[in-house]
Amino acid sequence: MWPGAFSLLVLLAVLLHPSRCTQGKVNFREKEKQVLDNILGPGRYDARIRPSGENGTDGPTNVKVNIFLRSISKIDDYNMEYSVQLTFREQWLDERLRFNDFGGRLKYLTLTEANRVWMPDLFFANEKEGHFHNIIMPNVYIRIFPDGFVLYSIRISLTLSCPMNLKLYPLDRQICSLRMASYGWTTADLVFLWKEGDPVQVVKNLHLPRFTLEKFLTDYCNSKTNTGEYSCLKVDLLFKREFSYYLIQIYIPCCMLVIVSWVSFWLDQSAVPARVSLGVTTLLTMATQTSGINASLPPVSYTKAIDVWTGVCLTFVFGALLEFALVNYASRSDMHSDNIKKQFPASEMEHSSSIDPSSELLEPDGSASFAMKPLVRHPEDSMSMEKLRQCEIHMQPRKKNCCRSWLSKFPTRSKRIDVISRIFFPIVFAFFNLTYWSTYLFREEEGGE
Repeated sequence: MWPGAFSLLVLLAVLLHPSRCTQGKVNFREKEKQVLDNILGPGRYDARIRPSGENGTDGPTNVKVNIFLRSISKIDDYNMEYSVQLTFREQWLDERLRFNDFGGRLKYLTLTEANRVWMPDLFFANEKEGHFHNIIMPNVYIRIFPDGFVLYSIRISLTLSCPMNLKLYPLDRQICSLRMASYGWTTADLVFLWKEGDPVQVVKNLHLPRFTLEKFLTDYCNSKTNTGEYSCLKVDLLFKREFSYYLIQIYIPCCMLVIVSWVSFWLDQSAVPARVSLGVTTLLTMATQTSGINASLPPVSYTKAIDVWTGVCLTFVFGALLEFALVNYASRSDMHSDNIKKQFPASEMEHSSSIDPSSELLEPDGSASFAMKPLVRHPEDSMSMEKLRQCEIHMQPRKKNCCRSWLSKFPTRSKRIDVISRIFFPIVFAFFNLTYWSTYLFREEEGGE
């Protein structure tokens, strides 16, 4: 009985050994290698031949595209370009790459070498610079699904041109495009399509320093050349410029400089050094501010909204300086008139004392005789007196209005000019602000294309 029991124990040990238990399991990583060798082996797949069309026909290969915007680092107004980092994806059907998924165990095959399979010859039409990301490994993969669909994904950084219309700067909106087209395959062989559903995704909390991404639109932009028609996709990004930065850095400082130049109207007209230095300082500061603004913008041929603002502010500051020149000239004229008035009454007094028609008349013999009024007036005399009264009535000064009566409080012309400027300059500047903001805030114009 002992030998039979021993044989039974040996049989149980063999059946329950771990290596025996794992013989029924399949290593699908080894199967993945076999599948890749089977579909991409030598003489089995030629990456130079494009896939067939839908349903195996000889029509064009349809490539569906979608992109994921990871970041937009800068939008350069001077060079009219913007930099973007994105994940670019393409998907197409290549029936030559179908394989057995072993009952759903192989979901897809992964490749990192793009030259192993056929790839669409897509390029970015408005690209200036671009590069792939290779840290730590190349950020690219190719997935081959059991039904033959191929997914290509890569992370790239691009600097793209963006023609801008700066007529409303800095109250403008700009449209920057991302264009993708086929380089060698015409629409008879290759057609790009936007992926259904959500062709463009944008990362949450996208931060831009001076812009806000309002919306984006996808469209097609097929182009015809001498060699045929080529498929093209484009996405238009609508950016709105953040106005708060320019309000703090440009508009408020310019307003302050204009108001500071008005301080000259309240200084005494004899304070020549103070008024001249104030006017020249504000004028030079305003000119420096204007040149600094223009240095960050391209030299375009049209007038921008910021040019209107800085030009008018510079004109107001220059006008305040010219106003002092006019006041100085009027002051010297007033001094000259006062000197004449001081000399003229003395000479007239001497003349009136030498000849006095109402004084007593001297007879030829030297005796004094008094002028006697006639007791009876002739009719001619009464007529002449009536005319004299009428002339006196007409010669009476007219009633002064409120402005003239208010200005009459200031005896000199130079003081009157200062007083009028204190009111005239702020009113005109306020009217300009009303016109400027009502014109540019409610004016809609398309950005660059």
